[in-house]
Amino acid sequence: MPKVESLKNQNREHAAWMFYCPACKCYHSFDDRWKFNGDVNKPTFSPSLLVRFRRPKGYTNDNPAPMGYDGPYENMVCHSFVTDGKIRFLSDCTHELAGQIVDMEEIDNDEKR
Repeated sequence: MPKVESLKNQNREHAAWMFYCPACKCYHSFDDRWKFNGDVNKPTFSPSLLVRFRRPKGYTNDNPAPMGYDGPYENMVCHSFVTDGKIRFLSDCTHELAGQIVDMEEIDNDEKR
């Protein structure tokens, strides 16, 4: 199974690429502004990908906050390079994989999004 997959726009045309981030436990995407080697099994793209987002503190996509959550939020940073199917998380990441290199996970079309 592939490690990146094409995202389509409303006209069913390619708009961007997505991959699963095991640190953020959600999908990240990059579009044609990034240089991509076109290999969905051993992807390489550049430059780095910097993702910033807010989420309910202590919750993830795998463990979502309850409906009506009114607690604190945390600012998240995920900054990485993807080379030959591996994600190198940079030290400015706010998650537990900062500074580590991990293999990309295959995209399971049955569980996507």
